[in-house]
Amino acid sequence: MVAKRSLRAAYRRALAAEPSYAEVGATEDPVLPGGYRTFRQRILVGYGQDVFERAGAYVLAWGTQRGAGFGVYPDGPAVPGATALVVLRLPRLPFPRLVIPCRVVWTVRAAERIGFAYGTLPGHPECGEESFVVGREPDGVVWFEVAAFSRPARWYARLGGPLTRLLQDLATRRYCLSVAAAGRRGTERGT
Repeated sequence: MVAKRSLRAAYRRALAAEPSYAEVGATEDPVLPGGYRTFRQRILVGYGQDVFERAGAYVLAWGTQRGAGFGVYPDGPAVPGATALVVLRLPRLPFPRLVIPCRVVWTVRAAERIGFAYGTLPGHPECGEESFVVGREPDGVVWFEVAAFSRPARWYARLGGPLTRLLQDLATRRYCLSVAAAGRRGTERGT
């Protein structure tokens, strides 16, 4: 009960907050802004329209985050302006947990791209933006890409230094693997 009440209170604070960085929407651009740690990581998901649609639906339903082991509160699709708390719990413990407030800053649902980006809100350990996009090439190849720019915003993220970057890289790898697995579901049996 206390955990739900705490999440609801954190969510109300996040709803009232503005993004904690100036370059809102910049992950849509091919060149990410300076002054941040930036990266793009891409993975092959598969081939064809069914794989593209399945992976895209997974991403828009916050499957990327859930597949990497995070919780998302409240439940609902990623739509422009949506505020969400991405929640990390330590294994086998109901607490402590890290509650990461973010806001969906853009979405895309086009013939060749499906995805969204969220930006950090005050209280997030980092300051910046991250996008999650499934794409399809003209030849039918389907890929998933995470693009991000960030810098530490909280004392423990600054103190963590290389460990913080390692944890970001691990989360990104898990994001990629979860979307690749979701996109391929059903293709093993020929469906």
